[in-house]
Amino acid sequence: MDTNVVPLEGGQPLLMGLNSIEFKRHPKAVKSKKAVLFFEVEILDAKTRDKLCFLDKVGPCPVGDAVVSAFLSADPQWYPARQSLRLDPKGKSLKDEDVLQNLPVGTTATLYFRDLGAQISWVTVFLTEYAGPLLIYLLFYFRVPFIYGPKYDFTSSKHSVVHLACICHSFHYIKRLLETIFVHRFSHGTMPLRNIFKNCTYYWGFAAWMAYYINHPLYTPPTYGDEQVKLALIIFLFCQLGNFSIHIALRNLRPAGSKTRKIPYPTKNPFTWLFLLVSCPNYTYEVGSWIGFAIMTQCLPVALFSLVGFIQMTIWAKGKHRSYLKEFRDYPPLRSPIVPFLL
Repeated sequence: MDTNVVPLEGGQPLLMGLNSIEFKRHPKAVKSKKAVLFFEVEILDAKTRDKLCFLDKVGPCPVGDAVVSAFLSADPQWYPARQSLRLDPKGKSLKDEDVLQNLPVGTTATLYFRDLGAQISWVTVFLTEYAGPLLIYLLFYFRVPFIYGPKYDFTSSKHSVVHLACICHSFHYIKRLLETIFVHRFSHGTMPLRNIFKNCTYYWGFAAWMAYYINHPLYTPPTYGDEQVKLALIIFLFCQLGNFSIHIALRNLRPAGSKTRKIPYPTKNPFTWLFLLVSCPNYTYEVGSWIGFAIMTQCLPVALFSLVGFIQMTIWAKGKHRSYLKEFRDYPPLRSPIVPFLL
């Protein structure tokens, strides 16, 4: 039937052909459907080029959600922290937040896998490498047996600087332990397990070397006596407060659970004003603390520890400085990595 009856007020029906009626849908009712782009991902070993896995219909979501998880399902031994996926066998690792759709790949993408080795959390590493020096130093300070000989077992030094040095050393590592638990937010959750042995050898070894000489029964106080010790203590405490202030400022830049990176700027805290001149003032203050400790104790192993630490932190600071310059076009040009105007 091709007609429709529409009643009128006068009671007479009006016959209308359905073919003559044009039905129009409201513009808002029309839903546009965007085609979802799926990818085929081939994962090859970065060294041998052997095919490890083929993933079909991978959606345009972050690599961490799509590829890493799917690769884990295909081969459970490669948990996410061990995976390093890259576009080039010798290139940089892709970030978890990188999206396939935004990468220079076609609908069939080839990624290269490199095993990062067994991993351990940064928190565990820091707690281990910082707790060691704290306990090791105290063993020498209390002169437990088998260190200096039976004659000096559990004896105490007659020099006040020895006791002050123990307080400063313990304060430094207790501060580090508390910062690890309550302050630091790590952009990467893990590091290679092998690093914990290297780090602990460095920190624990130097702690034992320093403590042996500072707490030795034949230790002699600094050349310039109390004046030298007082100056060194001021330097040490100033730099410890500065280091802590920078760590708090850096923590406030990154919301909990986020990997957001921002340019660090000075805050109302005067200790953070060093950001005007260097990219990594936390390292600057850290080195300053150990210089103060070296002046306080006038001990060669402490001076060497400060020098080695300065070299290593300079390498880290230069790397972070380059990263800031590459990531942020408006990065302050007057900043140096670690030493104002010099380095």
